[in-house]
Order: sequence, then C-alpha cells, then structure tokens
Amino acid sequence: MEATPNNAPVQSQAPAQKPARPAFAISERAAKEIQRLRTERGTPDAALRIAIKGGGCSGLTYVLEWADQPKERDKVFERDGVKVVVDPKSYLYLMGSELVWQETLMSSGFKIENPKVKSACGCGESFAI
Repeated sequence: MEATPNNAPVQSQAPAQKPARPAFAISERAAKEIQRLRTERGTPDAALRIAIKGGGCSGLTYVLEWADQPKERDKVFERDGVKVVVDPKSYLYLMGSELVWQETLMSSGFKIENPKVKSACGCGESFAI
C-alpha cells in the first residue's frame, strides 16, 4: 500500500494479465463431431487419440485414431463429455494447440491449429516445427 498526502492508504493494482492459453483445447464443434463419430461406430465411450509421427515431406504428421482407454502416461483433455488423449512425447509438440472441425467445399474433417508449426507441405499432410 502507498500513502497519499492525506495519509489515506491507496492500494496499487497489478497490471492485467492475459488469460493463460489452455494446454490443449477442443472446439465445441470438434467435440460434437467426436460424439457423432463415436456413436456411429458404436463406441460411445471411446476417446480420440492424437499423436505426432515422423513422416511426410515436411517431417512430421498428425495421426488420429480411436482409443478405448488412455495409456498410463497419456494426457487426457475433455470437453462436453468427449475425451482426447495425447502421449507425452506428442504433447510436447501439441502444447497450446486446438482441435477444430473444419468444413470446406471440398472436404470436412478435424484440423489441429498448432501455433508451433513453422511450415507445412502443400498437400497439408505434414508440417515442421
């Protein structure tokens, strides 16, 4: 506290902080699509697993597959009753990313908006960090 000339205490305020970016986010639309797809598959409790593997012309690719149970060291992210699981190594590349559902005139599907990506190949299948 500081004192004013009248000796009335004044509280100093800390500067406003930006909200912390989530470790990994799932958009509302992506959560709805995960729910729809797992219901269609007949596996209403399955989680979507996201992993990063080496490959493609830019060096890394995303792999999306279904998981019945998370593995012991997996990071688990939830939204609206759906789960996305990520192994610890892949998580290092995915921190701060968001899983979204994207629809265009040509296709629809999941897209990972990853702020760490520095470049991607023309086909959109691989990327570099």
